[in-house]
Amino acid sequence: RLGCLNIHASLLPRWRGAAPIQRAIEAGDAQTGVTIMQMDQGLDTGDMLLERIVPIGGDTTAAELHDALALAGGEAIVAALEALAQGGLTPRKQPEAGVTYAAKLDKAEGALDCTQPAELLARRVRAFNPVPGASIRLPGLADPVKVWRAQALDQATAAEPGSVLRADAAGIDIATGNGVLRLLELQKAGGKRQPVDVFARGWQPA
Repeated sequence: RLGCLNIHASLLPRWRGAAPIQRAIEAGDAQTGVTIMQMDQGLDTGDMLLERIVPIGGDTTAAELHDALALAGGEAIVAALEALAQGGLTPRKQPEAGVTYAAKLDKAEGALDCTQPAELLARRVRAFNPVPGASIRLPGLADPVKVWRAQALDQATAAEPGSVLRADAAGIDIATGNGVLRLLELQKAGGKRQPVDVFARGWQPA
């Protein structure tokens, strides 16, 4: 009798579509949230009833943001149902300005392209943790290495993108198209997740 409602994991109309959590992190958004919306025939185009804002920290992964949004969504849908039953919510049309689409994740996106800026690559590592996962090729290893944690350094370099600049207990520094990407937690194919100090002891660039 109250219609069909949806708990959508973004602040509509930003990030309609399949992967709003990952795309928000990848884009560098400072916040996202949950929108309780009425369902219609479009793709996340229905009228909005209630919102809850969730901040995105500089180290937040998709897994962590998923859990925070799940908590916010549970609280929000209960509040929305109670308010609707009492006639206390007025549906609002989504604005035309600010519409963006969160395209479905493709496993191929996880392969880090070091010609891109370090800041973007670091965000992709967080956005694709745990699925579909980010990976990088390192010299001396036949298979790509999965990257669980990384950070962008504010450090200029003229080295060829993909070059290893440093490899020690502090991190493995990789030259990118703009800046340096420091790898902090890695996993070899068929191996276990390792902090970089452990990983570096068993590997050195050629």
